Amino acid sequence: MNEINNENLAIIAALDHQKRTLFRSQFLKLHFYDQTQLFASFTAKQRSRIYQFLTPKELGDMFDEFEVEETTVIGFLKEMEPQLAADILSEMYTDNTVDILGQMDKADLATYLNLMPADEIAEVRQLLNYQDKTAGALMTTEYVAIDQHKTVSTAMQIIRHQATNAEIIYYLYVLDDAQNLIGVVTLRDLMVSDKRAVIQTIMNPHVYSVFVDDDQENIAQKVREYDFLAVPVVSRTGHMLGIITIDDIIDVIDEESAEDYSGLAGVNVDDTRETPWRAAIHRLPWLITLLILGMSTAGLINHFDSLVSQASILAVFISLITGTAGNAGTQSLAIAIRKISVENDRKIWHLISNEVLTGVIIGFTSALVITLIVGFWKSNFILGGVIGISMMAAIVVANLAGSLIPILMDWIGVDPAVASGPFISTLSDLTSVMIYFSVAQLFLAYLT
Repeated sequence: MNEINNENLAIIAALDHQKRTLFRSQFLKLHFYDQTQLFASFTAKQRSRIYQFLTPKELGDMFDEFEVEETTVIGFLKEMEPQLAADILSEMYTDNTVDILGQMDKADLATYLNLMPADEIAEVRQLLNYQDKTAGALMTTEYVAIDQHKTVSTAMQIIRHQATNAEIIYYLYVLDDAQNLIGVVTLRDLMVSDKRAVIQTIMNPHVYSVFVDDDQENIAQKVREYDFLAVPVVSRTGHMLGIITIDDIIDVIDEESAEDYSGLAGVNVDDTRETPWRAAIHRLPWLITLLILGMSTAGLINHFDSLVSQASILAVFISLITGTAGNAGTQSLAIAIRKISVENDRKIWHLISNEVLTGVIIGFTSALVITLIVGFWKSNFILGGVIGISMMAAIVVANLAGSLIPILMDWIGVDPAVASGPFISTLSDLTSVMIYFSVAQLFLAYLT
């Protein structure tokens, strides 16, 4: 770590003393990601010097590593001359360029598009028109394609010629005369084949592709299952349009995970710069809804007020039962959402039965433990049995709700993550109180 810090200090010193050659030799040795981290720590004055010291291609390679956030990348682009910013965007991979341009307002978007090379504008505009979170919005057009009638020797020459601009060269996509995808050849296939062999004879015709309007979550799941480094994107007629690379798939997985966790928590966990006022505005509707649901639990407890007055000891264990059931329901919810997102066959009844059986096992064990504890503590095993039976029933119902609600939401086309943890906990409180007091009423004579 000290060596890295010293290296960074040397780079900063070279920049501050305007030693262009020394700065370039040291800064360009860094990995692109490390360049972005150091670049983001510089002041505006220091960055203005970098814009003079580095070429648009070198800056574009670095900007390819940035996460697309309006306050960072777009802010950096606005610091420099518009023509330089447009040149940098032109040097970046098309999918990253489109991601950045898609975050801009219309005026800035028009400015940069007008300054970019004419041969790139049409391609960028086309990608900007694809619906968000689809294959079209994720794909890049920098890939290596080859005609089926070419030889291995020609294919190797094409790779050498296009390697600098292509985002990935391990896969070569084989096209017919109509530019339709008909197969794939790996770099390994080319290395071990006779250089005179025709591509059509060595290609794999069973190539997996996705449609341009496919949902990004389904694509990420397929890439995860098949361990692809990239997946081709085609039109409904089979015309090759682009590829989605593994780095974009990782971003999708991260984004979807953040959305799922946001749903479970009832907040947007991805926005860490939200002001207290905006955070309150976003969270209040959900909390007010839960407050109303919570009032129904309070009303239910009030309904059994006479029962509590006859056996006041019952009030001691209300939070124990509701809390345990709520935790069990949240666990079941998390498992259900995860299984729905990763299992294409979505075996609904298998998932529900598994969670109910798990609830029975957990509930029985918890009931046995709490029955013994309460029985010895209060010298009343009838009371312990009431607590135990109620806890077991509450846990089973909570597990059922935790698995059933996200399945129902998925069935009607709503994101299962919306069935958040707080909602399940509140629902579990309501059912647990009802179960608890209903069981207690049956044994009231032994509790007073």
